[in-house]
Amino acid sequence: QVQLGESGGGLVQAGGSLRLSCAAPGSIFRLNPMGWYRQVLGKQRELVAGITSGGSTKYADSVKGRFTISRDNAKNMVYLQMNSLKPEDTAVYYCNAIPWVYDYWGQGTQVTVSS
Repeated sequence: QVQLGESGGGLVQAGGSLRLSCAAPGSIFRLNPMGWYRQVLGKQRELVAGITSGGSTKYADSVKGRFTISRDNAKNMVYLQMNSLKPEDTAVYYCNAIPWVYDYWGQGTQVTVSS
């Protein structure tokens, strides 16, 4: 089992910013589009941003214009820059391949946005 490692979450006021980081083994990172997912307790996990190996990106409508996904191919890292955060962005954020692979789910990182 290979788990990805997420970091960078925290408590921030509405309108603030956070940058999440994800370390992925090279074998996963090189071969797959990568994505950031989030989950609110009691709700399904949702994909909020994705990036291909070539750098093409796609976003959920709820975060478009506020979040930016990027990747560093030399370091096998995926990032999520989150700006203009809203209370409804509060969730545990995870990174995984697209489509997700069960064995890759890590512990996630908690993002809490206060109003």
